[in-house]
Amino acid sequence: MKFTSFVFFLSMFSAACLAQVNQKEINLEEPYTYKTPDRDGTGKVYMGREISQVMNFMGMSWLERATRPQEENTELAIKNLPINKQSVVADIGAGSGYYTFRIAKKVPQGLVYAVEIQNSAIQYLQEKSKELNFTNVLTVQGNEQSPNLPENTIDLAIMVDVYHELLFPQEMLQDIRKSLKPDGKLLLIEYRGEDQNVPIKRLHKMTVEQATKELETNGFRLVQNGQFMNIQHFLVFEKISK
Repeated sequence: MKFTSFVFFLSMFSAACLAQVNQKEINLEEPYTYKTPDRDGTGKVYMGREISQVMNFMGMSWLERATRPQEENTELAIKNLPINKQSVVADIGAGSGYYTFRIAKKVPQGLVYAVEIQNSAIQYLQEKSKELNFTNVLTVQGNEQSPNLPENTIDLAIMVDVYHELLFPQEMLQDIRKSLKPDGKLLLIEYRGEDQNVPIKRLHKMTVEQATKELETNGFRLVQNGQFMNIQHFLVFEKISK
C-alpha cells in the first residue's frame, strides 16, 4: 500500500471511530431535549416535562418552617410509610433532614441513608446527627446522576419534593432501582400539578400522569396513590422484575 493511500485509509478510519464516539455521546443524551428555559426552569426536557431549577440549601429555613406539618401533613406522611423497625431507608435529597430524623425514630433497628449532593447540606446533616445522637443515620454524598447507594440494600427510597429537580432523572431512577431490594419501593412526594390552587411554582409541581409515565419507563409500577395529604401526592412505586 502506498504511503498516501495508507494516510487516506488511516484518516477515514479515524473519522469513522470519531463518528462512533460522537454517536455514543449523542445516545447518552437521547432521553433529553432542550428549549429556551421557562421561569424557574433549566431548559432541559424529559418526556415532555421541563426540569426545574434546584432549590439551594440556603432555603433550609423554608424546609424547617413551623407551619410545615399543618400545610403538608408531614406526620401523616411518615405514619403511612411502608416501613418497619428494621427497614433500611434512603432519603434522597435529604436537605435539612426534616424527614430523615423523623424516619430514623421509626427504624431504631434499621438505617437511614441521608443523600445529598451539596456539601453544605452534608455537613449540616452530620452535625445534626451528632447533636440528636442518631447512630442509625448515615450521610451519603451523591451526584447529579447517582445517589451512590449500595446495590440491593434499600427497603424504601423516598424523594420529598425532589424528583422534579433531578437534572438526570433517567440515570438517577436506574441507579435507585439497582439500590432497591427485590421488594423495595420508591416513594415520591410531590406538589399536585393538577391543582392550580396549590401555591407552588408550576415547574415545582407534578401530575400523577407525568410521574407514572416517567417511572414506568424506568422499570417501576405505581402501587399506591395516596391522596390523604393537603397539597401533595403520595406515590409509592415498586420496581418491576426483569
